[in-house]
Amino acid sequence: MNENPLHYQTIGELSRQIHSGELSPVRLTEHLLDRIEALNGGLNAFCLVMRERALAEAKAAEMAIDAGSSLGPLHGIPYALKDLCDVKGYATKAGSPLMVDNIAAEDATIVRRLARAGMILLGKTNLVQFAYGGVGINHHDGTPRNPWNGETHCVPGGSSSGSGVSVAAGMAPMAIGTDTGGSVRIPAALNGTVGLKTTVGRVSTAGVFPLSFSLDSIGPLTRSVQDAAWTYHAMHGPDPRDALTAQAARHDPMPALHAGVRGLRLAFAETVFFDGVDEEVAAAVRACGRIFEEQGARVLSIPFAEAEEAQALNPRGLVIAAEAYAFHQERMERDFDRIDPIVAHRMKAGASVTAGEYIRLIRSWEGLRGRMLESLRDVDALLVPVTMIPAAPLDEIDRSIESYSEHNLKYLRNTAIGNILNLCGLSLPCGFTAKGMPIGLMIYGKPWQEDVVLRVGQAYEQATDWHKRHPELTWAGDPE
Repeated sequence: MNENPLHYQTIGELSRQIHSGELSPVRLTEHLLDRIEALNGGLNAFCLVMRERALAEAKAAEMAIDAGSSLGPLHGIPYALKDLCDVKGYATKAGSPLMVDNIAAEDATIVRRLARAGMILLGKTNLVQFAYGGVGINHHDGTPRNPWNGETHCVPGGSSSGSGVSVAAGMAPMAIGTDTGGSVRIPAALNGTVGLKTTVGRVSTAGVFPLSFSLDSIGPLTRSVQDAAWTYHAMHGPDPRDALTAQAARHDPMPALHAGVRGLRLAFAETVFFDGVDEEVAAAVRACGRIFEEQGARVLSIPFAEAEEAQALNPRGLVIAAEAYAFHQERMERDFDRIDPIVAHRMKAGASVTAGEYIRLIRSWEGLRGRMLESLRDVDALLVPVTMIPAAPLDEIDRSIESYSEHNLKYLRNTAIGNILNLCGLSLPCGFTAKGMPIGLMIYGKPWQEDVVLRVGQAYEQATDWHKRHPELTWAGDPE
C-alpha cells in the first residue's frame, strides 16, 4: 500500500494502480482538479484549468483500459502544459495579455503525442512573459509562488514557473516545459523536481510559441527520473512539421535506465560552473560524487574550457535577443509599453544586433560544439550545479532592474552554457538548504544522449531520498 497521497505519487505508482484496476483515471483526475482549485489561489501555477475536457479524457481512458486497450504506462495519467504550447480552440497567451486572441487552430505536436499515449490534459500553466527569463517573474499574470516557503514568497524559477510549481505542489504528476536557456531545469531545481532538457531537434517544437529558433527545446518536469524517461519516450522523434527533428531517430531510453553507473566516467566540470556558487549549493552537488563512486562510477574533476568559451560567445545573450526581437518586432514597435519591462528591455537589445554579428556568433557556436565533443571524448557525463543560488525571496529580486538582472544571471549562467553547447541535461534534487529550499544537481550529457543522463540520474535517485520529500502546504489551503 502506497503511503503517499495520490497527488504525490509518481507516474509509475499511479500507472500500476490504474492498470491493476485499483485506481480509476476519473477518480485521479477529479482529485487533482479539486487540488488545483484548492491551491491555485495561493500558488498561481495554472492560468487555465480545463475541467470538462480533462474529465472527458479521463472517462475515455478508463473505458479503453477496462476494455483491455491500454496505450502504455502513461495511459490515464493527467498532466499540465506550459501556456506556450498550442491546444486547438484555446488561446496560447505565452504569459502576455497581448495574446488573449491568439486562438490555436490545431494542437502542438507535443500535445498530439501525449494524447496518443493516453495522457489527460488538466490545463495550462503560467510562465515568464514570452518565456524570456530565468527567475520566474511575471508582472501581468502574477509570479507563481515557490511551494517550499510558506512565510515568504520565493521565486519559482523560469520561464516554466507554473510547470515547476504544479509538480512540486502535487497538482500534476508531470508538466511540460520549454528550455531555451534553462527554463525546464531552473524551475525543476528551485522546486525540487526532476527536469529533462532535451537536445535541440530531439522533440518537435511545432505549435510551440518560439523564443529562439536556434535554442528552443521541450522537456518534462516530473517527480521521478523514470517518469521523465517515460514521458520523453512518448514525446520525441521526427516530425514533418519541424525540420530540425529530421535527424532525431527514435530510441527507447528504458532498457538502459536501470543499468547503473558502474564503469561510467563522470566528471565535475570545474571551469566556470562552480565559480561564485552558494556554499550550500556547491557542497550538496559535490557530495553527489561520493554517491556515484559507491555505485562503481569513476568520478573525476576536469577543466572544461568550452564553458568559458560559451560564455564569451554569448555576449549579453545576443543570439536569443536577436531571434526574439525578429519574431516580436511588430509587437515591440506597437506595444512596447504593454510588455513586461523585464522582458521588453532585454528583447530590445536584439534590435541592434547586425546580421554580421549574428552570423559570426552562430558559426562560432558550431566550431565550439565540435571542440566540446573532443574534450568530452573520455567522459560520459558532467556533474554541475543547476543554479548558482537557491530560490530567493521575490521582493529581494524585484526591487530594481539591477537586482533582477543580477539574480537572472545567477539562475541562468550554468544552464545557458548547456544550451549554447547543445548538451542535453537532467536536473534532479540533491539536497536542501538550511532554510529548507531545494538544491538541484545537473547531469549534462553529450548531444542526443538523453538515455545516458537519464541512466545516471536514475542511479542517483535510487541511492537517495531527496525526491521523496514534499512541501508542507497547509498555508496555501492544502485540504490534506
